[in-house]
Amino acid sequence: MNNITSIFKEKHLKLTPQRIAVYKYLRSTKEHPSAEAIYNALQEDYPTMSLATVYKALKTLSEVGLIQELNVGEGNFRYDGSTHAHSHIKCSVCNRVDDVEGNVLGDLHAKAEEQTKYKILSSQVYFYGICEDCYSKEKDI
Repeated sequence: MNNITSIFKEKHLKLTPQRIAVYKYLRSTKEHPSAEAIYNALQEDYPTMSLATVYKALKTLSEVGLIQELNVGEGNFRYDGSTHAHSHIKCSVCNRVDDVEGNVLGDLHAKAEEQTKYKILSSQVYFYGICEDCYSKEKDI
């Protein structure tokens, strides 16, 4: 919580209860929810918070580096409360998104820098497949 307070203070941004609620929610889950899912999850505790407020909070939290905005090819974004470098994998059947922990791609940054002469600042890698649950169900059919 101190992290969000110091970052907002440093950036001269107002730390609202809604921004705190969205941030806390994302930090409390391993899921990668959409703005709509976050809105629905927070409705009981924040009945006056609008979907537009959730979108604005997500935009701000993403811009200051407290959350990750993910584009896994659905036409809308998903959000991740974990900002350390990691990849994501999406099930093509049920649309679940999970983290891929560890240095799966090895020295991809070094190879990309060598080939392109760019200085790589960051990257996002998405894998697509079928999760274990969906794969099991398909095998049973």
